[in-house]
Amino acid sequence: MRHLKRTAKLGRQFEHRNAMLANLVGSLIKHGRVTTTLAKAKAARSVAEKMVTLGKTNTLHARRLAAARLRQQPRSHFKGTPTKKGAVVRTAWRKNDDLVNILFTEVAPTLKERTGGYTRIVRLHQRQGDAAQLAILEWVDLFVEAAPEPDKGGTEPKAEAKGNESKTAGAKA
Repeated sequence: MRHLKRTAKLGRQFEHRNAMLANLVGSLIKHGRVTTTLAKAKAARSVAEKMVTLGKTNTLHARRLAAARLRQQPRSHFKGTPTKKGAVVRTAWRKNDDLVNILFTEVAPTLKERTGGYTRIVRLHQRQGDAAQLAILEWVDLFVEAAPEPDKGGTEPKAEAKGNESKTAGAKA
């Protein structure tokens, strides 16, 4: 019986499914937006929201739990004594590729005021090969697009004025 077992299986075994979701959420943390199938986006959404909740607590234990869930060992790439070149490489890696650091320093503080609903799923078209419904999984507050400012006092922008003058000059000639 499958009572109270609501995990989407996604046609994969337990370990493969968890690794895939960890990779998907890692890409979401790193890039801010991921295009995938709708079923995978819905499954990854709960993992991503739990990672943000861990990021908001900002404790050592939460960092270790997040690293375990994202399958990332934070210092595994830089074993041994750091050299001057190694310190530069480590700093660059930590800023660009360390998922736990990005989660705790960039993503979670941005979403600190929200109590939930950190991600958004936007449906796209169907994929041509297998007709799978595609979707975009993205953070809610990280992609706030600036709305264009309304015109002040009805003045025309200069680009439109130049375009209108050239059209009227061409019509007169």
